[in-house]
Amino acid sequence: MEIFQIVGLGIVATILIIILKDFRPEFAIYISIVTGIIIFSMVIPHLSYVIDTMRDLAVRTDLETAYFSTVLKIIGIAYIVEFGAQICKDAGENSIALKLELAGKITIMVLSIPILLALIDLIMKILP
Repeated sequence: MEIFQIVGLGIVATILIIILKDFRPEFAIYISIVTGIIIFSMVIPHLSYVIDTMRDLAVRTDLETAYFSTVLKIIGIAYIVEFGAQICKDAGENSIALKLELAGKITIMVLSIPILLALIDLIMKILP
């Protein structure tokens, strides 16, 4: 299973980082970033299955493609912001990580407004 490779990579990278932090702390952050990118690239192919399944569900429920693409954008933004924030936290830059998370939340809120408006319109049509 691929998850064992991912966890093994994470454990090996963590051990290397612990060892290198005392001697060469600048290499520790590089190992952390490269490991994160490798793990992220190992998981990306699985996202195509999720996207295909969601697209099929959207077609079966006659969901507008604009809403579907917006939901996918929101999910993508959430994962990318979390990844970036974790890299910042690993580098000891918690304040930058918090600002990244805030920017991601605001971006998600802006993207979700059309969906919220459509939902409110639907509710108003249902209510007498």
